[in-house]
Amino acid sequence: MKTENKALIILTSHTELGTTGRGTGFYYDEMAAPYWALIDAGFKVDIASVKGGEAPPDPKTLVEPDKRPPMVARFMEDKEAMEKLRNTIKVEEIDGTSYQCIFLPGGHGTMWDFDTYTIGKIVGDAWAADAVVGAVCHGPSGLLQAKRPDGEPLVKGLNINSFTDSETVQIGLVGIEPFLLESRLRELGAKFECSDNFTSHAVRDGRLVTGQNPQSTAAISKLLIEATSANK
Repeated sequence: MKTENKALIILTSHTELGTTGRGTGFYYDEMAAPYWALIDAGFKVDIASVKGGEAPPDPKTLVEPDKRPPMVARFMEDKEAMEKLRNTIKVEEIDGTSYQCIFLPGGHGTMWDFDTYTIGKIVGDAWAADAVVGAVCHGPSGLLQAKRPDGEPLVKGLNINSFTDSETVQIGLVGIEPFLLESRLRELGAKFECSDNFTSHAVRDGRLVTGQNPQSTAAISKLLIEATSANK
């Protein structure tokens, strides 16, 4: 049974950006802003990751205290929140039907470990149980294997966005990341929409809420709460 006012955030556990020698992980603000939006809306929020245990933030999102986005600073200063991040639940232990909302933050790491049966099943089960599903930037890679109860791709026919192919070209990661996320979503029949590179764009299609890039974090957090409020 789905528990009222319970949400789940799933994070990547992948730490290597292909063969570049650069580190990666989850984007802190893409996790922290939706986390606090949900907490402030009255949700109990669990944090899971692919491998469980301590989830790895992308090194470039670990900035000096005076440069941290407000929700990141709030997260890092909150003992309970940081404890959840150090002790994330392993995705294999998750029952998607237990949550009213599932959210998938981005970070390049998701491109290696979110396109899986396990995450697809969590998201698909939550969707079938009438949960709101949200994802931002590279997080929609966790939607790729999610199915509706009839076996069709969850994203088919729905308005959606994510980190774009054009943005991937701009930052020089074509051929380094294992696939192009926008292209994969389009292949599944999603109605993909976007704005110019690295400008905010978020879209809500019923219970599905997606955002394009790190600049879309505030917008998707707002739409996420609109969707959960409408879904009560």
